[in-house]
Amino acid sequence: MTPGGTPGAPGVVVVTGTGRYLGAHVAARLAADPRIERVIGVDPADPNPELAGLLGGVELIRIDLDSLGSLLADLDVDAVVHLALATAPDQQQGGRSAMKEQNVIGTMQLLAACQRAPRLRKLVVRSSTAAYGASFRDPAVFTEETEPREVPRGGFGRDILDIEGYVRGFRRRRPDVTATVLRFAPFIGSTADTTLTRYFSQPFVPTVFGRDPRLQFVHFDDALEVLHRSVAEDHPGTYNVAGPGVLALSQAIRRAGRVGVPVLEPGLSGAAAMARNLGFGGYGLDQVDLFVHGRVVDTSALKREYGFTPRSTVAAFDDFIRAHQGGVVVTREYLAAAERAVLDGIRQVRAAVREQP
Repeated sequence: MTPGGTPGAPGVVVVTGTGRYLGAHVAARLAADPRIERVIGVDPADPNPELAGLLGGVELIRIDLDSLGSLLADLDVDAVVHLALATAPDQQQGGRSAMKEQNVIGTMQLLAACQRAPRLRKLVVRSSTAAYGASFRDPAVFTEETEPREVPRGGFGRDILDIEGYVRGFRRRRPDVTATVLRFAPFIGSTADTTLTRYFSQPFVPTVFGRDPRLQFVHFDDALEVLHRSVAEDHPGTYNVAGPGVLALSQAIRRAGRVGVPVLEPGLSGAAAMARNLGFGGYGLDQVDLFVHGRVVDTSALKREYGFTPRSTVAAFDDFIRAHQGGVVVTREYLAAAERAVLDGIRQVRAAVREQP
């Protein structure tokens, strides 16, 4: 019998990143599973009051990833779930350099601690379909074996490639540990609050002129289910996690009841900056490239190995729409800003046409 009393279920689980939305929900869900004896949440910061209410059954420890080694050994930890990743730079928290420090250096420190943990037998790592990058050379569908045609331009995509490389090295050094890497499509749903949901919550959505990329999403609740099963069961390997089917960007904008504002690709950053100034969060090159090229992944390995199929991309997006209907007020200032963006886009298109031989 395993430490958790159930085949595949660990006794003591450490979850990193419990000060964030995803980490807090995963830790709370694991703590409610009677097959798991103990859940320990680690984060350098305390969770906000809203998240703290979820974590009544989780032991919270404020600690950096570089101090995790002694904790894993002292507590006889059986499983580690690594969710402490930053998906976009926060200029108030050190920008891109701090993001890379957390994602790449933090994961290196975590894996070094895991390598020294004698009882560890399971490692689950959050990854992303951003590992595939986004370019005009992409295949129609990515499988887990597909190599990126180009190195991702965005910092998050490059971090993901580094992280997965370190996990492959860990697998070679600790073949006794079941290591699961989950490449999630962008999260969406009624409760998700991400760069992507803020993008579609704008009444006027910047798009790239002449592009209508195919997109895939995964519902936040389905992501929680896959993470839970990865801990409670044994699923070694790397898996794409996305909802079946696709949505073209134009379809998504129409379903959300928004208005697309087409600009030339170099101008998307300007339109995104306008959205930032109006309080809708920032976009990096990862998001810009996604809105230009799109990305679709194959999920047959997930369905086969987990016996679970996430709800479709359309169903996940519709759940997001239902939760956000009527949630945005179009102010006079926003209308003026959107009008300027449209006019700038028209000027760019005309200038590009004039410059053609």
